Amino acid sequence: MVNKNKCIACGTCINICPVNAISWGKDGKAEINYEKCIKCHSCESMCPVNAIEIKE
Repeated sequence: MVNKNKCIACGTCINICPVNAISWGKDGKAEINYEKCIKCHSCESMCPVNAIEIKE
């Protein structure tokens, strides 16, 4: 899940996702498509403001 209050829309998560499961939402913040997400946690570990938490 993306904490929209923390997300600074830097694009790091979008660029790091190996399966293109993250895109820009209508609000200009990152959104995760959980049908595509492989739960590799790359986005979670690379987010500079810790706005992403992947739940198993």
